Amino acid sequence: MRVITRFALFGTSVALFTTAIGVPAAQAEDGGEGDITIDKVVVNGGKPVVVGTTEVVSAKVSVTASDDSGIAGVRYLSAFGPKPNYAQIWDDEITCVEANVTTSTCTGTLTFDPQASTGFVGNNAAATWNLGTLVSAHDYDYVHRDAAATFKVQRHSKLTVNAAPEPVKKGKTLTVTGKLSRANWEDNKYHGYTNQSVKLQFRKKDSSTYTTVKTIKSDSTGNLRTTVTASTDGYFRYAFAGTATTPAVNAAGDFVDVQ
Repeated sequence: MRVITRFALFGTSVALFTTAIGVPAAQAEDGGEGDITIDKVVVNGGKPVVVGTTEVVSAKVSVTASDDSGIAGVRYLSAFGPKPNYAQIWDDEITCVEANVTTSTCTGTLTFDPQASTGFVGNNAAATWNLGTLVSAHDYDYVHRDAAATFKVQRHSKLTVNAAPEPVKKGKTLTVTGKLSRANWEDNKYHGYTNQSVKLQFRKKDSSTYTTVKTIKSDSTGNLRTTVTASTDGYFRYAFAGTATTPAVNAAGDFVDVQ
């Protein structure tokens, strides 16, 4: 899996900016000058960035900063996961809106493309990432943070269910099968998520609430299989609570007609 970026210019751009305002490039690491502050950073609305195998995923980033002279702009937004994973945008892709004469909120969008050819590689990218930024003021105050915020990148998950036979007589055995799988960024396919706890849930035909019947584990290929006794018309589904690297997911309910 890979992400569209312009990372190669990172060191040069910071060096040029810091030189222009009289700050040696060596001081471009965490730090700054003056009374400028980063007040708030939000990545993807505070939710994990979930990436599958084909579609480009966009994650909005907003940086709110303040300085007595007003905010000139955000020079870049750079997201770094476990090496060599990164995503980056520069100031020409970032828009700032003033809240007042001292404070502005600047926004940009990071893009995560599993089909791209450079920048974001391997399943270890499913981890906690750091969001770095450099913000400047009209009086040339600046502040740089390598980890102004953190956020998670996760592997998109899928979950299926099938209850059989249908229809079924009351008191007879139903076999409920399914599969839990997640995106693999090594080959851009979905593979079974093994040895994970998954809940089998049921809701009656005229109810809107699912209740847990039992908890089972996915097998070595991500498959799920268990049996229950048919009692009344309703919907069965599997429900996965998620892990640090994989989001929660519920299967669509499968209706069973009990006769």
